[in-house]
Amino acid sequence: MYYELATMTLPFGTAGTAAANVQAFATAPGAQGELLGCWFTDIGVLNQMIVLRGFADLAALQAERERTQHSASPFGCGDIFQTLEQHSYKGFPWMKPVRPSAESGISGPVYEIRTYGIKTGGVQPTIDLWEQYVPAREALSPCVVAMVALDGLLRFTNIWAYPSLDARSKARADAVAQGVWPPKGGPAHLTTNMVSTIGLPTAVSPLK
Repeated sequence: MYYELATMTLPFGTAGTAAANVQAFATAPGAQGELLGCWFTDIGVLNQMIVLRGFADLAALQAERERTQHSASPFGCGDIFQTLEQHSYKGFPWMKPVRPSAESGISGPVYEIRTYGIKTGGVQPTIDLWEQYVPAREALSPCVVAMVALDGLLRFTNIWAYPSLDARSKARADAVAQGVWPPKGGPAHLTTNMVSTIGLPTAVSPLK
């Protein structure tokens, strides 16, 4: 499964309009892929909307990227956003495809979006270690997706769902206390380039 993570920086007071436009753009005739998540940042870099779209194959992702880039108003927000970044990813091969909350039962409303730099040669060991350790970690909170970037710096992004910030803190503390997270030996494959963002779902987000 392939994914695109797009980030728009928005002016004050435009999030509602931007979200509605994102939904219309992602479901327009000729659009490729599926809108999965649309969050507005609450902790981290503020005034940003983060959009997750899923694609069955790389060709569909690339076709949609081209449609977006050639659009006079990408995401229907060309006259709203101040900046737009689009990044392509491939999901860890053993993970189930991301599905909306109504199908998967996974819901927030607190979503943590974490990106870690990966050292050279560290991609496959990271994928393998996560396959080993994620099941025990998911007993504490669900992992929505883990995916390796196809462009830019070598890195991977993982998204976790929590019912509250307090639940996030407890799950992370319990995972360490139980010895189920982080994966043993995993940090050795990562760089210190790490970013975490808390996003809350907008009204149009299929991941609620």
